[in-house]
Amino acid sequence: MNAALLQLVSSRFEKKHAPLLRSGDVVRVHQKVREGSKERIQVFEGIVIRVRGGRGLDGSFTVRRVASGIGVERVFPLHLPSITKVEKVKHINLRQSRLYYLRDLTPRQIKKSAKGELVDFVTWEDTSAADEVERIKTEQAAEAEARQAADDAAEAQDAAKVEAAKAKHAEAEHVETETQTDKESKAK
Repeated sequence: MNAALLQLVSSRFEKKHAPLLRSGDVVRVHQKVREGSKERIQVFEGIVIRVRGGRGLDGSFTVRRVASGIGVERVFPLHLPSITKVEKVKHINLRQSRLYYLRDLTPRQIKKSAKGELVDFVTWEDTSAADEVERIKTEQAAEAEARQAADDAAEAQDAAKVEAAKAKHAEAEHVETETQTDKESKAK
């Protein structure tokens, strides 16, 4: 029973075509980031220093880059739903499978020791993510139209109330002027 449950869960969350990565790949990872109510794509580019867990549900890869002289490493689960695209820029031929020694080297030393070959640009893209982005955009457009229609209806209702108030005010003034003319005519 546990195996069937595990199979069900893994089939639900597993991506159909996970990217095939190796240590030494220079990749660009496009990830959806949500900030408040806005959603944007954040790109993280660096060298894959470790691939772990294969292509299964528990697989992950570690990407390292040096930004402003500070090394930054991020571990991405392979089947993370927010990853929309993984671009393989080039591959650096190295002997080790875990490139932790790159932490001690400067970017200049890395470039000098590792001669990278520009392999054809391989892009892995989650098509379901593109469909989801399109769906989100259509939903947002529909919500905006509904909001605009509601605002227009409220504005029309307010305009009707203003017209009714003006008519009532004009009628009250008309009645008041009639009573004043009646009083003046009686006084004469």
